[in-house]
Amino acid sequence: MNNLQRIIALAIKELLAILRDKKSRFVLIGPPIAQLIIFGYAATFDLNDIPVAVYNEDRGAPSRELVARITGSPHFHLVSRIDHDEQIAPLIDNKEVLMVLHLGPRFSELLKRGQSAPAQVIIDGRNSNTALLTLGYLRTIFTDFNLEWTRRSGLPPPPAMLKIRPWYNENLLSRWFIVPGIVGLLTLVVTTIVTGLSVAREREAGTFDQLLVTPLRPVEILIGKSVPGILIGLVEGTFILLMAVLWFEVPLRGSIGALYLGMFLFLLSAIGIGLMISSLAVTQQQGILGAFLFLVPAVILSGFATPIANMPELVQQLTYLNPLRYFLIIIRGVFLEGDSYGLLFDQYWPMVIIAVVTLALAGWLFRHRMN
Repeated sequence: MNNLQRIIALAIKELLAILRDKKSRFVLIGPPIAQLIIFGYAATFDLNDIPVAVYNEDRGAPSRELVARITGSPHFHLVSRIDHDEQIAPLIDNKEVLMVLHLGPRFSELLKRGQSAPAQVIIDGRNSNTALLTLGYLRTIFTDFNLEWTRRSGLPPPPAMLKIRPWYNENLLSRWFIVPGIVGLLTLVVTTIVTGLSVAREREAGTFDQLLVTPLRPVEILIGKSVPGILIGLVEGTFILLMAVLWFEVPLRGSIGALYLGMFLFLLSAIGIGLMISSLAVTQQQGILGAFLFLVPAVILSGFATPIANMPELVQQLTYLNPLRYFLIIIRGVFLEGDSYGLLFDQYWPMVIIAVVTLALAGWLFRHRMN
C-alpha cells in the first residue's frame, strides 16, 4: 500500500469515527443550524417598533403632519400622547418609551412665518448605541419634512443639502453584513472543534498507540486527520452559504471560485490551529476547552461585530494573526462588493502563511508527543 492509499484509508477511518459518534454528529448539525437562525434574526443593528411618546402643544397642521410622519414610520411605535411636563420623566425612567418628542405651542406658527421652529427630543441614553440609531432615523424624517415644507411653501431650500447614496448595501440592512460573517464564524467553530478532538479522541479511546505502530509517518497521520476537517468545513460552509442566499436573501455578487479558494485556505488555517490544540490535549474535554480558548478571542478580534479600526493599536496588530479576519473580508467582499481573485489576493497570502506555520507546528508537536 503506497503513501496516498494509507492517507486515504486514515481519512476515511477518521471521517467514519466522527460520523458514527452521536455527540460528534450533534456538534456538526445541531449548533450550526441553531446559531445560524439565532444570529441571522437576533444579531441585527436595525431598530424597529421603537416606543415613543408625543407631547404636542401645537395643534396646527404642520405639527400634526410631522407627528404623523414619525408615528407612521416602520421604525417608531406610538405608545402615548401626553399633555404635561410631569408625564415625561416616568415614561423614560420606567423604560416605557425610548424617546419623547416635544413640539412647542408656536411650532406651526413659526414654520408658516418662515422662521426656525425648534422641536425637542428627549431620549433614553442608557444604551448609547440604541439612542444614536434612534436619532439617525429621526433626523431622516425631519430632513424629509423640512424639504417637503420648503417646497410647498415656496421658500428657498437650505443652502447645503445632504444626499445619501449607500453603496453595496442600498437599504442599509444589517443582515446583509452579519449573515455572510456567520459563514466564517460557524465554519471556524465546527472545523476547529472537529480537528481539536481528533488526536485527543484517539488517546482517550486507547487507539493512539495502535496508530503509532502502523506504517504511517507523523506527516501522513496529520494529513489524514486534516482531510475530514476540510470536507466537513466545505460541506458546512456550502450549507450556510445556500441559507444566506436562499433563506436570508443576501445578494451574492462576486466570484464563487474566489470565495471557495478563500474558504479552502481559511479551512487549512483553522485545521492547523485545531491540530495544534489536539496535539497538546490528552482528553477530549481538554481539546474542547483549548478550542474555545482560541475561538472566543478569534471572533472578537475578527471584525465580525466591531470594526478593527476602532480597536487599540496593539490589539489591531494582534488581529493579523487571526485567519477569520481575512476570511470575513473575503466573504463580505464577494457577497456585497462583487470581488474577484485579484482584489482578494492580499487576503489569500496571509492565510497561506498562517496555514503553513500552524500545520508545521502541529507536525512538530505531534512528533514531540510521540517520542
